Amino acid sequence: MNVVSVFSEVAVVVSLLLTVGAVTVVGPDRIRAELPVLRTRLRQNARPLLLLVAVLAVNSVVRDVGVGLSWLIGSNITKTIYAVEGAFVASLQSLAPAWLTLYLGFVYIYGYVFLLVFPLVLTLLLGTTRYLRETAFAYAVNYGIGLLCYILFVAYGPRNFAPDMVEPLLFDTIPRFQLVTAQVNANTNVFPSLHTSLSVTVALMAYRLRAEYPRWLPVATFLAGSVILSTMVLGIHWATDVVFGVLLGAISVYVATRPRFHSEGDPP
Repeated sequence: MNVVSVFSEVAVVVSLLLTVGAVTVVGPDRIRAELPVLRTRLRQNARPLLLLVAVLAVNSVVRDVGVGLSWLIGSNITKTIYAVEGAFVASLQSLAPAWLTLYLGFVYIYGYVFLLVFPLVLTLLLGTTRYLRETAFAYAVNYGIGLLCYILFVAYGPRNFAPDMVEPLLFDTIPRFQLVTAQVNANTNVFPSLHTSLSVTVALMAYRLRAEYPRWLPVATFLAGSVILSTMVLGIHWATDVVFGVLLGAISVYVATRPRFHSEGDPP
């Protein structure tokens, strides 16, 4: 299996999840009602969507040179993290049964992508641009601060730093996913955990949307918790990465939802 086939697999699975999620959370009647104005909504939301695309494009370009830059100006904090928490991740792995590891492996890839994309679908179907703009800007803050941290701090994940204690369970359980992670991650970019920060962002934004989409809040919270747990059980992130990821997610939502980013006429 090559990288194209694995990405195609992820695209198919996530598309299926998005379809099921839209029918369940939004409802067929509301979807049918919104379809005629979807093109107008896309035009209305062009700015926040283009902002997010631009941030992702910059992130992908800078990430390629960021590792070398990080070794030049950054500080290697891996030993400090290990000194703080020791074998916590290894202990967590030892408690996880095989079925949980398999579930978390799929959640780390499929669930995470769905968790990030689905809020854009939900907010696009609303009559106001406010929530989509807040979501897009919160994502941008996550990626911006995360990229800065990856340049300033060199940090190896537990599976790389302590392979004698921590197993690479994601690749042991579902080997083909290594083709995906190798395209988007570097071994030295683990502090903070963007999987965690973006999952927290989605959960917090789901709370803000609870009146519009009450079914989304429990689903988003459960998936976010699963993604956060997966980062440690699979040996990818330290608990320290997760703690700072939670903090980054909360800060991103706080910044994105400040009144100065609201347009006149948007609901409070």
